[in-house]
Amino acid sequence: MFIPIGDEPNPPQRPVMTVALIAVNVAVYLLISLPLSMRPADPADPLVAEFLRSVPQGMPAQQVSVYDLVVFRYGFRVAAPSWIALFTSMFLHAGLLHVLGNMLYLWIFGNNVEARLGPLWFLFWYLVTGVAALAFHAAFNLGSPVPLVGASGAISGVLGFYLVWFPRNVVKIWVFLFPFYIGVVRWGAIWVLGIYLLLDNLLPFLIAPTASGVAHGAHIGGFVAGMAAAWTMRGRARSQ
Repeated sequence: MFIPIGDEPNPPQRPVMTVALIAVNVAVYLLISLPLSMRPADPADPLVAEFLRSVPQGMPAQQVSVYDLVVFRYGFRVAAPSWIALFTSMFLHAGLLHVLGNMLYLWIFGNNVEARLGPLWFLFWYLVTGVAALAFHAAFNLGSPVPLVGASGAISGVLGFYLVWFPRNVVKIWVFLFPFYIGVVRWGAIWVLGIYLLLDNLLPFLIAPTASGVAHGAHIGGFVAGMAAAWTMRGRARSQ
């Protein structure tokens, strides 16, 4: 098990927008996702039948939660895209580990990128690369009725910025390989993010894009969009 737990060096500025995005995502999970996932949906609701038709494997109507319907309505569906879902889908998550993993990456890599862009431009590019991630996903999943949720496409955009602007930074990784090694190692950001892009996403995307249920295409699309934007602004974004 390899889990990033920090990076260095870090900017002196407070990552106001990074913290705000983390707070919003966590609040949505705690106040909406978690309580609604414990409430069963009304089987007579017409949206339940529509939702069940989109589920790849069969699912009894009695197991559908109110949050399933929220995801179906506000997650991004390629077969029924909407402008609002482009953005609401970025703030919905499938579970606790999903939101915690995404927020960990945003916390580690967001502060450096925000310090260079400024809070408002950071928010702008976070949303833009998130939309680019959904567009890339849609291009390879035409007609898919399955809703896509999560901040990972937008966060991948942040990682793309980070790779271009801070390739020499060091990322601290907690390694758990019991009984051989348990501890923290330091790897160059270029290696950590290269592994994220190539081994964690591009390879699974090429071999079995739908096998894991992870939207690897969205991660790739967001990452490449972030890299492209960072290259375009190289030398023009404000210094750290």
